[in-house]
Amino acid sequence: MNTVVERELELKLVLSPERSIPVPARLTYNTADPYAVHVSFHIGSDSPVNWTFARELLVEGVFRACGHGDVRIWPTKVDSRNVICIALTSPDGDALLEAPSAQVSAWMERTLRIVPPGSETAQLGIDEGLAELLAPLPADDLWLRDPWPSDESSPEEGA
Repeated sequence: MNTVVERELELKLVLSPERSIPVPARLTYNTADPYAVHVSFHIGSDSPVNWTFARELLVEGVFRACGHGDVRIWPTKVDSRNVICIALTSPDGDALLEAPSAQVSAWMERTLRIVPPGSETAQLGIDEGLAELLAPLPADDLWLRDPWPSDESSPEEGA
């Protein structure tokens, strides 16, 4: 059974050091995809903007700067508030978002209780799936038998 952990929160899209605008967002974690976190940004369009990245990246980003390329995350203080900065880069442009540290950390802790780090593979059921694929079927007996029995008679038959 899959478990989904969601959290609605308001992020700030940083436009300049003096100006930011609120962006409603939803954090989603699904045990069916245990290595990933999903963020949906509701920016006033018909459909939200969705980003998916490694859960491990967000876990580490709560404590220290991490990531490179499309997603970078780091903790900081802004106006005496603890925030987590998330820098996103795409062909359409760049975005710097500030997320409330306490809310993200609490949500992250819930995901870690459900699927502890290092146990993600067990959620995928890879071992069970392989065992099912490799399990012998009744028809396999036909393939496993020697199609060319030996011409030699056994000693009991020739006596």
